[in-house]
Amino acid sequence: MTPASPPLVSAERVHVQFGPLVAVRDVSFQLQGGDLLGLIGPNGAGKTTLLRALAALQPIHLGSIRIMDEDLRPDAHEVLRHIGFTPDTPAFYDELTVRDFLRFIGTGYHLPRHEADERIDFWLEKVWLKEKADTKIKGLSRGMKQRIGIARTLLPNPSVVLLDEPAAGLDPAGRVQFRQLLCSLREQRKAMIVSSHILSDMSEYCTHIGVMSQGRMVQFGTVEHVVNHGSNGRCRYTMLLTRPITGLKDLLAGIEGVGPVEVDNQRVLFEYHSAPEQAADLLADLVSQKIPVSSFSANTAGLEEAYLRAGIQQVD
Repeated sequence: MTPASPPLVSAERVHVQFGPLVAVRDVSFQLQGGDLLGLIGPNGAGKTTLLRALAALQPIHLGSIRIMDEDLRPDAHEVLRHIGFTPDTPAFYDELTVRDFLRFIGTGYHLPRHEADERIDFWLEKVWLKEKADTKIKGLSRGMKQRIGIARTLLPNPSVVLLDEPAAGLDPAGRVQFRQLLCSLREQRKAMIVSSHILSDMSEYCTHIGVMSQGRMVQFGTVEHVVNHGSNGRCRYTMLLTRPITGLKDLLAGIEGVGPVEVDNQRVLFEYHSAPEQAADLLADLVSQKIPVSSFSANTAGLEEAYLRAGIQQVD
């Protein structure tokens, strides 16, 4: 048998602290080539700090990080060349054109001019900015600047790609194109970590999900594992009424197996058993009590549902 290749990214009990504040607490995971980890969690969960630590921009206090089976240190220049990181607000030289800025980046990586230009043309086409190549950066929208940041990260062809809120500022068409780009990078066997609050998109391009809260990785696994984790034969339902009903929340909460319940005018959300037979019995009971139900459906299992089950109230 061929021995398994070492992971491209390995974090072992990583701990980052700012004075008394623990930003990342005891985080461990591994990623192989072709894996794409989506990080989700509330403001202050530690996602950005973890990404910065993996990019060697933030010292860790305990634990270890290995990239391509080499210890990650600020002076490990050869290892650092294989890491690409895009922060949530990339820094630019606004007076430069897009092409000149990327040429400057290529020079920093000692790319020959002809090779840099070929890569610049390639990545500008991939991030849909080829027609803006000779436009000064200061005249571009936030979404376009996000795309330049991604092109800048991918220019040296890193094996490990770290993206912090890369979809921020992208319009719906840009988000579709971005998903396609990430899938193509997975096919190139890169290991990637993406922090995002757009949970509905992440299941389309992620292989793994990490849910962070208060510095901890409270859930980690494949998308399927995280989506199904903790369901316990239950799911969330959406019920629409023809008119608001006073006291409906208390009525539902009093039914065995129902809860928690959220009522927003004529829209009702609640958890209940996922078995179709039990859902049918519940609907029949509500109709018999003259509840004017116009629509009753189980919500499709997905990351948003899994996140809500985790009991974390805010997604940044």
